[in-house]
Amino acid sequence: MREGCRTRGGGRMECSWKTVLLLVCASLGVQYTAIRTLRDSMSGPCQGVYRCQTRYHRDSKWRALCDDSWVSIESPRKHILLFATTRSGSSFTGQLLNQHPGIFYVFEPLYHVQQAFTNSSSRLRRTLDRRALLGAYRDLLLNLYTCDLHFMENYIRPEPQDHITSSFFRRSSSHALCSSPVCSEGEDTAASDSPDETWCPKKCGALNLTLASMSCLSKGHVAIKTVRIPEVGDLRTLTEDPRLDLKIIHLVRDPRAILASRMMAFSDQFRAWKIWNATGRQPRYVDLSQITSTCKDMAASAETGLQRPAWLWGRYLLVRYEDLAFNPKDKAAEVYRFVGLEMEDRVRMWIAKNTNSNVSSPSEWNYRYSTTRDSRATAESWRLRLGFDIVRTIQNLCNDTLALLGYKQVHSAAELRNLSHSLVEHRTFQPLTW
Repeated sequence: MREGCRTRGGGRMECSWKTVLLLVCASLGVQYTAIRTLRDSMSGPCQGVYRCQTRYHRDSKWRALCDDSWVSIESPRKHILLFATTRSGSSFTGQLLNQHPGIFYVFEPLYHVQQAFTNSSSRLRRTLDRRALLGAYRDLLLNLYTCDLHFMENYIRPEPQDHITSSFFRRSSSHALCSSPVCSEGEDTAASDSPDETWCPKKCGALNLTLASMSCLSKGHVAIKTVRIPEVGDLRTLTEDPRLDLKIIHLVRDPRAILASRMMAFSDQFRAWKIWNATGRQPRYVDLSQITSTCKDMAASAETGLQRPAWLWGRYLLVRYEDLAFNPKDKAAEVYRFVGLEMEDRVRMWIAKNTNSNVSSPSEWNYRYSTTRDSRATAESWRLRLGFDIVRTIQNLCNDTLALLGYKQVHSAAELRNLSHSLVEHRTFQPLTW
């Protein structure tokens, strides 16, 4: 047995805080960002693993916990990360987690980090590199998984006053942030199906981050969606952190569909692509990296996962959006089995309501993050919107990614438009389990 530890009933190991600290340091190595987070989280007695449970109970419960020098390493709380890329179906997939009453779900919190870095002074931006940005991303994820939403005040602009902000990105996408105790309007507020992202602030007022932290603590699990981390390898520090039980759902989608969706959602950034699609002639100034970088990162992450490294065992599941769209109930059940949670009736009801819709409301067509759709029809609808010349170019640029993930190529405009033949091969991506 490890020195400083002892075994309790059921084979559970318990260790003193000194031993826990040594284990954490050994696991994290010398990564600056992880050490900084470790230092902060261990800065007071009985913080770290149990910090969230004691933050708002500073008297008898706090002292009782601190009087016990033996602290359990294991925790029943699940820490779920929906790891995706822009316009890959992540908003829709994230709602499968948001519907679970025991999950505290946060939509794209790393947006605030990216904005803070982007809006910093030019001199500071020159000193910031990819490694520093990823370090900041990991720091924020770790603090959110331990329910310290106050940590976001380092990045939210304008800076929150008295822990209250009106600038929390896409708050309306989280049931927990739009219901009691965060929202005085109560539980009915969270039931809204409005596609307007401003409905929650209008009904609930500004977000109190202290109440949000308390809401997080009241939930059994935390789920976060992000499209801002390039590769799954960038998450290794978090998978090896003993304070977390991280489950990574890697959502992928046909790169051709991703591009078609981006062209619709981000017209200005993809104006050259739209001109190409309309005229059939490739502009000289089109930025091919807007899709090649996506293919590269998506393939690199999938290859890492499929190689089954030890640090991803039990923590990684590859999900194709098309499989989820074609068979939402069964695929959602697979996701819930992977994270180790029961799929609640509310999740099933949401799937039934939101995957068989004609989306007739103009507001939903215009809403960038709408999750209401006829999922089977939309999975390959990109084939009716993209010209064959663009499709052929993407296939040449992303050939390896398409093959790896099981997406068939087309060789003519007629084949592209023939929706009776799916371009999604039957593939089974088994989760990495012990």
